[in-house]
Amino acid sequence: MFTLLAKINKYLLPSFTKKGLDPAKAKKWQLALIAWRYYVTVRALEEKSE
Repeated sequence: MFTLLAKINKYLLPSFTKKGLDPAKAKKWQLALIAWRYYVTVRALEEKSE
């Protein structure tokens, strides 16, 4: 499930690291989006390792 979510995130959600966003200057919605992408990526990697 998380592997599919990670693929969807990759294509639909913006990548702030490629845009050079400074996390200290990020807005709250941007931080929430970064946290969501991190959460999904970590869970997808855990699924693959099992």
